[in-house]
Amino acid sequence: MRITETIRQRLPFRGEDGSTRRPVIGLGVIILVLLLLYYPVGMLLSYEIADDPDFAVPADQLQPGQSAAVAIAAALLEREVNEVGWVANDPFFMPSSLLDNMPAYQQGIVGALARFAFELADQIGRSRGSSQLDPDLKDASGLLQYSGEVWVWDPSVSLTPTATSEAQYNKARKALENYNRRLASGDAIFERRADNLLATLDRIALDIGSSSAVIDRQIAEHADDFIDTQADDIFYNVKGQAYGYYLVLRALREDFATVINERDLETVYAQMLDSMHRIVMLNPIIVSNGEPDGMMPNSHLAVQGFYLLRARTQLKEITNILLK
Repeated sequence: MRITETIRQRLPFRGEDGSTRRPVIGLGVIILVLLLLYYPVGMLLSYEIADDPDFAVPADQLQPGQSAAVAIAAALLEREVNEVGWVANDPFFMPSSLLDNMPAYQQGIVGALARFAFELADQIGRSRGSSQLDPDLKDASGLLQYSGEVWVWDPSVSLTPTATSEAQYNKARKALENYNRRLASGDAIFERRADNLLATLDRIALDIGSSSAVIDRQIAEHADDFIDTQADDIFYNVKGQAYGYYLVLRALREDFATVINERDLETVYAQMLDSMHRIVMLNPIIVSNGEPDGMMPNSHLAVQGFYLLRARTQLKEITNILLK
């Protein structure tokens, strides 16, 4: 009996039936702790709002005849999809699936690039409206319309594997890069005419006008909510859209430098870019949707909407000058 009790004292983890309970409990506690840390730590490591306003394609990487705007669009897709990492379609077992601001921001960027790609295919990338669509621009425009939330398997669409958002956006990037290479070799068209710049800026103005309407409705319907859970998603989606347009518009200033100089648009164009830059640089710790005339909380959506409408007004000023 003494020998048995001595063994039990030295092996306190064994139960009456001889099973090793404490190691199992300890292992369970470790697994539980790891699970509790998995999502918050994983979300922290995955989260990135890449809003560097100086992001650009080095001038020495652009060949004569190529478009700076097409190059920056392709570079943005490369960065968000392959370097930062696309998170909007991450499945539930990945920590980044619980993020909402980052996917809203990334989808805002792609939304802006999709609009620009459409204008390339419809206006800038062909000599006249009756000419044939450029095949690369046609592909890029269609692929960028693809939903950003499609993973390798989407049971709501098909029980078989499907093309992911990343795969489609990478195809769009390659199409844009191929189009730019063809521009350099003289096998593609990029019409640097005033009417093409006008049409593109007009469509962008309409797009950000639509975003301002979304902001206005959110403020009108939810500014008095105790907690507005949708305000941050809208804020970051518009921020991503503005960031995409800011970089594209800045590059279009290089592509259409002759038109801008001839029409004396340098000042108003710079003011428009400054307004877009201010939207991009808005970075509150917590996005709040307070009453516009209230003291607390702040109304970050109202501030964002103000600069958005200011940029839209300046875009309309530019297009009005181009009409003359």
